[in-house]
Amino acid sequence: MVAEGPGTVGVALEAAARRLRSAGNPQGRREAAHLAEAAWGLAPGQARIGSDRALPAEAADHLAALVTRRVAGEPLAHVTGVAGFRHLLLASDRRALIPRPETEGLVALVLERMSIGVVADVCTGSGCIALALAQEGRYDRVLGVDCSGDALALARENAARTGLHVEWRQGDLIAPLAGERLDVLVANPPYLTRAEFETLDSSVRGWEPSLALESGADGLAATRRLLAAGLDVVKPGGWIALEVDCERAAAVARLATRFGWMNPVVYQDLYGRARYVLARRSETS
Repeated sequence: MVAEGPGTVGVALEAAARRLRSAGNPQGRREAAHLAEAAWGLAPGQARIGSDRALPAEAADHLAALVTRRVAGEPLAHVTGVAGFRHLLLASDRRALIPRPETEGLVALVLERMSIGVVADVCTGSGCIALALAQEGRYDRVLGVDCSGDALALARENAARTGLHVEWRQGDLIAPLAGERLDVLVANPPYLTRAEFETLDSSVRGWEPSLALESGADGLAATRRLLAAGLDVVKPGGWIALEVDCERAAAVARLATRFGWMNPVVYQDLYGRARYVLARRSETS
Protein backbone atom coordinates (compact mmCIF):
# COMPACT_ATOMS: atom_id res chain seq x y z
CA MET A 1 0.00 0.00 0.00
CA VAL A 2 1.32 3.44 -0.88
CA ALA A 3 2.12 5.52 2.18
CA GLU A 4 -0.20 8.42 2.80
CA GLY A 5 1.52 11.75 2.52
CA PRO A 6 0.47 15.36 3.04
CA GLY A 7 -2.54 16.36 0.99
CA THR A 8 -4.05 12.89 0.61
CA VAL A 9 -7.60 11.73 1.16
CA GLY A 10 -6.47 9.54 4.06
CA VAL A 11 -4.64 12.33 5.84
CA ALA A 12 -7.65 14.65 5.57
CA LEU A 13 -10.00 11.97 6.89
CA GLU A 14 -7.77 11.15 9.85
CA ALA A 15 -7.39 14.82 10.70
CA ALA A 16 -11.17 15.23 10.61
CA ALA A 17 -11.67 12.17 12.80
CA ARG A 18 -9.16 13.47 15.36
CA ARG A 19 -10.90 16.84 15.58
CA LEU A 20 -14.26 15.17 16.10
CA ARG A 21 -12.94 12.79 18.76
CA SER A 22 -11.17 15.64 20.53
CA ALA A 23 -14.52 17.43 20.71
CA GLY A 24 -15.99 14.42 22.53
CA ASN A 25 -17.53 12.63 19.57
CA PRO A 26 -16.93 8.88 19.98
CA GLN A 27 -18.05 8.26 16.40
CA GLY A 28 -15.41 10.56 14.99
CA ARG A 29 -14.07 8.19 12.35
CA ARG A 30 -17.50 7.23 11.04
CA GLU A 31 -18.76 10.82 11.01
CA ALA A 32 -15.59 12.04 9.29
CA ALA A 33 -16.40 9.68 6.43
CA HIS A 34 -20.00 10.96 6.21
CA LEU A 35 -18.81 14.56 6.21
CA ALA A 36 -16.24 13.80 3.53
CA GLU A 37 -18.89 12.21 1.32
CA ALA A 38 -21.01 15.36 1.69
CA ALA A 39 -18.04 17.67 1.09
CA TRP A 40 -16.76 15.81 -1.95
CA GLY A 41 -20.06 14.70 -3.50
CA LEU A 42 -19.40 11.00 -3.00
CA ALA A 43 -21.86 8.14 -2.67
CA PRO A 44 -22.27 6.54 0.77
CA GLY A 45 -19.35 4.31 1.67
CA GLN A 46 -16.98 5.83 -0.87
CA ALA A 47 -14.97 8.24 1.29
CA ARG A 48 -12.10 5.91 2.17
CA ILE A 49 -11.67 4.30 -1.21
CA GLY A 50 -8.30 5.34 -2.58
CA SER A 51 -7.14 6.97 0.65
CA ASP A 52 -3.65 7.55 -0.85
CA ARG A 53 -5.04 9.79 -3.60
CA ALA A 54 -3.93 13.42 -3.65
CA LEU A 55 -6.60 15.79 -2.36
CA PRO A 56 -6.93 19.33 -3.70
CA ALA A 57 -6.62 22.03 -1.05
CA GLU A 58 -10.13 23.29 -1.84
CA ALA A 59 -11.61 19.84 -1.09
CA ALA A 60 -9.65 19.58 2.16
CA ASP A 61 -10.86 23.04 3.20
CA HIS A 62 -14.47 22.11 2.43
CA LEU A 63 -14.24 19.05 4.67
CA ALA A 64 -12.59 21.11 7.43
CA ALA A 65 -15.45 23.63 7.25
CA LEU A 66 -18.05 20.88 7.70
CA VAL A 67 -16.10 19.45 10.63
CA THR A 68 -16.07 22.89 12.24
CA ARG A 69 -19.87 23.05 12.00
CA ARG A 70 -20.21 19.58 13.49
CA VAL A 71 -17.79 20.35 16.34
CA ALA A 72 -19.89 23.45 17.11
CA GLY A 73 -22.87 21.17 17.78
CA GLU A 74 -24.82 21.26 14.54
CA PRO A 75 -26.53 17.88 13.93
CA LEU A 76 -24.76 15.60 11.48
CA ALA A 77 -27.86 15.40 9.25
CA HIS A 78 -27.93 19.19 8.95
CA VAL A 79 -24.23 19.46 8.19
CA THR A 80 -24.38 16.80 5.49
CA GLY A 81 -27.86 17.90 4.40
CA VAL A 82 -29.21 14.35 4.28
CA ALA A 83 -30.63 11.66 6.55
CA GLY A 84 -31.28 8.02 5.80
CA PHE A 85 -34.73 6.60 6.47
CA ARG A 86 -35.48 2.98 5.60
CA HIS A 87 -34.60 2.76 1.87
CA LEU A 88 -34.57 6.52 1.33
CA LEU A 89 -31.94 9.26 1.53
CA LEU A 90 -33.79 12.46 2.36
CA ALA A 91 -32.87 16.13 2.61
CA SER A 92 -32.72 17.30 6.21
CA ASP A 93 -32.51 20.79 7.72
CA ARG A 94 -34.01 23.03 10.40
CA ARG A 95 -37.49 22.99 8.85
CA ALA A 96 -38.48 19.60 10.28
CA LEU A 97 -37.37 16.90 12.68
CA ILE A 98 -34.46 14.77 11.55
CA PRO A 99 -35.83 11.32 10.55
CA ARG A 100 -34.93 8.82 13.26
CA PRO A 101 -34.45 5.04 13.32
CA GLU A 102 -37.24 4.62 15.86
CA THR A 103 -39.77 6.01 13.40
CA GLU A 104 -38.80 3.38 10.86
CA GLY A 105 -40.47 0.85 13.17
CA LEU A 106 -43.79 2.67 12.89
CA VAL A 107 -43.64 2.33 9.10
CA ALA A 108 -42.96 -1.40 9.43
CA LEU A 109 -45.94 -1.91 11.74
CA VAL A 110 -48.26 -0.06 9.34
CA LEU A 111 -47.06 -2.03 6.31
CA GLU A 112 -47.60 -5.32 8.16
CA ARG A 113 -51.23 -4.46 8.87
CA MET A 114 -52.47 -2.47 5.88
CA SER A 115 -50.35 -1.85 2.79
CA ILE A 116 -53.22 -1.01 0.42
CA GLY A 117 -56.00 1.56 0.24
CA VAL A 118 -55.61 5.14 1.43
CA VAL A 119 -53.14 6.21 4.11
CA ALA A 120 -52.50 9.64 5.61
CA ASP A 121 -49.43 10.73 7.54
CA VAL A 122 -50.27 13.59 9.90
CA CYS A 123 -47.44 15.78 11.26
CA THR A 124 -45.46 14.60 8.25
CA GLY A 125 -42.48 16.95 8.76
CA SER A 126 -39.77 15.96 6.28
CA GLY A 127 -42.25 13.54 4.70
CA CYS A 128 -40.21 10.50 5.75
CA ILE A 129 -43.16 8.33 6.83
CA ALA A 130 -45.38 9.25 3.90
CA LEU A 131 -42.61 8.73 1.37
CA ALA A 132 -41.53 5.40 2.85
CA LEU A 133 -45.13 4.19 2.72
CA ALA A 134 -45.46 5.41 -0.88
CA GLN A 135 -42.30 3.52 -1.80
CA GLU A 136 -42.94 0.26 0.04
CA GLY A 137 -46.73 -0.03 0.11
CA ARG A 138 -49.30 -0.60 -2.60
CA TYR A 139 -51.57 2.25 -1.63
CA ASP A 140 -54.03 3.89 -3.98
CA ARG A 141 -53.23 7.24 -2.36
CA VAL A 142 -50.77 8.54 0.22
CA LEU A 143 -51.44 11.89 1.89
CA GLY A 144 -49.03 13.95 3.99
CA VAL A 145 -50.30 16.68 6.33
CA ASP A 146 -48.47 19.31 8.36
CA CYS A 147 -49.37 22.68 9.85
CA SER A 148 -45.93 24.06 8.95
CA GLY A 149 -45.49 25.46 5.48
CA ASP A 150 -41.72 25.20 5.89
CA ALA A 151 -41.93 21.51 6.77
CA LEU A 152 -44.20 20.83 3.79
CA ALA A 153 -41.75 22.64 1.50
CA LEU A 154 -39.05 20.23 2.69
CA ALA A 155 -41.41 17.26 2.24
CA ARG A 156 -42.13 18.35 -1.34
CA GLU A 157 -38.40 18.64 -2.00
CA ASN A 158 -37.97 15.11 -0.71
CA ALA A 159 -40.78 13.86 -2.94
CA ALA A 160 -39.04 15.43 -5.93
CA ARG A 161 -35.72 13.98 -4.77
CA THR A 162 -37.13 10.45 -4.53
CA GLY A 163 -39.59 10.57 -7.43
CA LEU A 164 -42.41 9.39 -5.14
CA HIS A 165 -45.97 10.74 -5.25
CA VAL A 166 -47.69 12.00 -2.12
CA GLU A 167 -50.62 14.42 -1.84
CA TRP A 168 -49.41 17.18 0.48
CA ARG A 169 -51.87 19.26 2.49
CA GLN A 170 -51.28 22.07 4.98
CA GLY A 171 -53.38 22.50 8.09
CA ASP A 172 -53.96 21.56 11.69
CA LEU A 173 -53.85 17.81 12.34
CA ILE A 174 -56.99 16.15 10.94
CA ALA A 175 -58.60 19.32 9.52
CA PRO A 176 -57.13 18.99 5.99
CA LEU A 177 -58.48 15.42 5.82
CA ALA A 178 -62.14 16.36 6.14
CA GLY A 179 -64.22 14.18 3.84
CA GLU A 180 -61.53 11.51 3.41
CA ARG A 181 -62.06 7.84 4.24
CA LEU A 182 -58.76 6.40 5.33
CA ASP A 183 -57.63 2.83 5.75
CA VAL A 184 -54.76 4.00 7.95
CA LEU A 185 -54.08 7.19 9.87
CA VAL A 186 -50.42 7.32 10.93
CA ALA A 187 -48.71 10.07 12.91
CA ASN A 188 -45.57 10.93 14.78
CA PRO A 189 -47.04 13.92 16.62
CA PRO A 190 -45.29 16.19 19.13
CA TYR A 191 -45.38 14.51 22.54
CA LEU A 192 -43.26 16.45 25.06
CA THR A 193 -44.07 19.10 27.63
CA ARG A 194 -42.27 22.44 27.57
CA ALA A 195 -40.23 21.41 30.61
CA GLU A 196 -39.19 18.19 28.88
CA PHE A 197 -38.26 20.09 25.73
CA GLU A 198 -36.00 22.36 27.77
CA THR A 199 -34.08 19.33 29.08
CA LEU A 200 -33.31 17.96 25.61
CA ASP A 201 -29.74 17.89 24.42
CA SER A 202 -28.73 21.14 22.76
CA SER A 203 -28.17 19.24 19.50
CA VAL A 204 -31.95 18.75 19.41
CA ARG A 205 -33.27 21.77 21.30
CA GLY A 206 -31.14 24.26 19.40
CA TRP A 207 -31.65 22.90 15.90
CA GLU A 208 -35.00 21.12 15.53
CA PRO A 209 -38.42 22.87 15.57
CA SER A 210 -40.12 23.00 18.96
CA LEU A 211 -43.46 22.93 17.11
CA ALA A 212 -42.74 19.29 16.23
CA LEU A 213 -41.78 18.36 19.79
CA GLU A 214 -43.96 20.21 22.31
CA SER A 215 -47.60 19.31 22.93
CA GLY A 216 -49.32 20.99 25.84
CA ALA A 217 -49.15 20.71 29.59
CA ASP A 218 -49.05 16.89 29.64
CA GLY A 219 -47.41 16.23 26.28
CA LEU A 220 -50.58 14.60 24.99
CA ALA A 221 -52.52 17.50 23.49
CA ALA A 222 -51.91 16.56 19.85
CA THR A 223 -52.26 12.83 20.49
CA ARG A 224 -55.58 13.35 22.28
CA ARG A 225 -56.93 15.37 19.35
CA LEU A 226 -55.76 12.78 16.83
CA LEU A 227 -57.51 10.00 18.71
CA ALA A 228 -60.71 12.02 18.99
CA ALA A 229 -60.92 13.37 15.43
CA GLY A 230 -59.37 10.33 13.76
CA LEU A 231 -62.63 8.46 14.12
CA ASP A 232 -64.17 10.94 11.66
CA VAL A 233 -61.79 10.05 8.83
CA VAL A 234 -60.78 6.40 9.40
CA LYS A 235 -63.06 3.78 7.81
CA PRO A 236 -64.76 1.13 9.96
CA GLY A 237 -62.13 -1.52 10.53
CA GLY A 238 -59.32 0.90 9.67
CA TRP A 239 -56.22 1.63 11.73
CA ILE A 240 -54.63 4.43 13.68
CA ALA A 241 -50.87 4.10 14.27
CA LEU A 242 -49.02 6.55 16.52
CA GLU A 243 -45.46 7.07 17.64
CA VAL A 244 -45.51 8.07 21.31
CA ASP A 245 -43.22 9.00 24.16
CA CYS A 246 -42.12 5.78 25.88
CA GLU A 247 -43.26 7.12 29.27
CA ARG A 248 -46.75 7.82 27.92
CA ALA A 249 -47.46 4.73 25.83
CA ALA A 250 -49.79 3.15 28.39
CA ALA A 251 -51.64 6.45 28.83
CA VAL A 252 -52.10 6.74 25.06
CA ALA A 253 -53.50 3.20 24.91
CA ARG A 254 -55.99 4.09 27.64
CA LEU A 255 -56.96 7.27 25.78
CA ALA A 256 -57.52 5.25 22.61
CA THR A 257 -59.96 3.01 24.45
CA ARG A 258 -61.71 6.01 25.98
CA PHE A 259 -62.24 7.58 22.56
CA GLY A 260 -63.70 4.38 21.14
CA TRP A 261 -60.77 2.70 19.37
CA MET A 262 -60.66 -1.07 19.57
CA ASN A 263 -57.90 -3.23 21.06
CA PRO A 264 -55.07 -0.71 21.35
CA VAL A 265 -51.68 -2.42 21.56
CA VAL A 266 -48.34 -0.95 22.63
CA TYR A 267 -45.26 -2.02 20.65
CA GLN A 268 -41.58 -1.56 21.43
CA ASP A 269 -39.00 0.16 19.25
CA LEU A 270 -35.60 -1.27 18.27
CA TYR A 271 -34.20 -0.14 21.62
CA GLY A 272 -36.84 -2.05 23.60
CA ARG A 273 -38.81 1.05 24.61
CA ALA A 274 -42.59 1.34 24.43
CA ARG A 275 -42.83 3.55 21.35
CA TYR A 276 -45.91 2.83 19.23
CA VAL A 277 -49.64 2.45 19.84
CA LEU A 278 -51.83 0.84 17.18
CA ALA A 279 -55.60 0.45 17.36
CA ARG A 280 -58.55 -0.18 15.04
CA ARG A 281 -61.85 1.47 14.49
CA SER A 282 -64.80 -0.85 15.06
CA GLU A 283 -66.15 -2.61 11.98
CA THR A 284 -69.67 -1.61 12.93
CA SER A 285 -69.41 2.02 14.06
